[in-house]
Amino acid sequence: MNLAIGLSLIILFGLGVPIAISILLASIIGIEFFSRLPLLMVPQQMFVGIDNFPLMAIPFFILAGNLMAAGGISQRLVDLAKSIVGGLQGGLAMTCVLTCMMFAAVSGSSVATTFAIGSILIPAMVRHDYPRPLAASIQASSAELGVLIPPSIPLILYGVSTDTSIGRLFIAGIGPGLLIGGSLLLFLYLFCKVRGYGLRDREERQAFPVAFRRAWAAMLMPVVVIGGIYGGVFTPTEASAVAVVYALIVGGLVYRELGFDDLWPIFKQSVISTTTIMLIIAAATLFSFLISRSGLPSDVAAWVTQVFDSPISFLLAVNVMLLVVGMFVETSAAILVLAPIFTPIAVQYGIDPVHFGLIVVVNLALGMFTPPLGVNLFAACAVAKLSIDQLIPWLLRFVLVVLACLMAITYLPWISLGLVDLLY
Repeated sequence: MNLAIGLSLIILFGLGVPIAISILLASIIGIEFFSRLPLLMVPQQMFVGIDNFPLMAIPFFILAGNLMAAGGISQRLVDLAKSIVGGLQGGLAMTCVLTCMMFAAVSGSSVATTFAIGSILIPAMVRHDYPRPLAASIQASSAELGVLIPPSIPLILYGVSTDTSIGRLFIAGIGPGLLIGGSLLLFLYLFCKVRGYGLRDREERQAFPVAFRRAWAAMLMPVVVIGGIYGGVFTPTEASAVAVVYALIVGGLVYRELGFDDLWPIFKQSVISTTTIMLIIAAATLFSFLISRSGLPSDVAAWVTQVFDSPISFLLAVNVMLLVVGMFVETSAAILVLAPIFTPIAVQYGIDPVHFGLIVVVNLALGMFTPPLGVNLFAACAVAKLSIDQLIPWLLRFVLVVLACLMAITYLPWISLGLVDLLY
């Protein structure tokens, strides 16, 4: 049955069938033709997959991010970031990275970050004489911070699928997020110095007190959300609902850029995004059930422990595999299918499941801005009005920077677990 499901999945992917539909159809083929299970298992297991309270955080965080993006938050965060680093050569490029780090703490979505920040900063960088492909590459690579810095939808999915504490995963994501963000900032500073970009980046820069006064309400949101979780005031799921209320108050009452007429398109877009993710979760749950029932996870575990005799070699193999998977498979589906298989094996090697979760998410985040199916790459190309092949020569530099960070995160566990150990 595993072979039939796998071949069906590959064929459907090759035909361009959407990821959720491909997983669902491949599972139905396996049940109908290669097992004695009734087709009633399809709706039953799909319902089991989404009947999970922590998953309620996903639609609320998506809605909160969309409300903040439409409520005047993006421009204020850009102005604040530019007031901090805009005085340096290459400051506008660095502003993109810094703003994405701030917006990531608001939206939890890398695609939302790409559209919200890229629509402002890509045209601004082009006006300041940055090559358009370079501007789009900076945006695509910076937006991946949206899935690392909490709140993070992929971290929620990993926690749900492996029964790992979402609160611990959120805290563990801060270190890797800061490492990748800081590395991109340093690289851009040196790159712009050497290549002579960003000589006019000081123009139109606000003073820090002015920019901070305009953006303080937006910056307070992650403090409220994360502080509430670790202060014991509410759970991560409840925090997502608090984030929506806060976004409505800030956009509607503080900044006064969010009106009743704006709510319908925001709700519509949030429902579409949520439906897409939930359908993937439901289909992946059915797929995982069939794979588990066939005994494949235990077979894979036995094979891995025979071939890889140390945690170092195991983690290297997992990194290579996840990098390849991330280039071809949507992040949510990859997490839901692969995390339950490999996390127990990682635990057998003595690897903390929280640390392993960050390794998985960083790997798949790298796939978000690498061809052929990088969602951030497509979003940045759409904003910049470029084709993917125009970005690839510029993008390679950023891929190498994030790869170096990935190796550090993989083999230096304290980057992920330092804050977790301190708090717990």
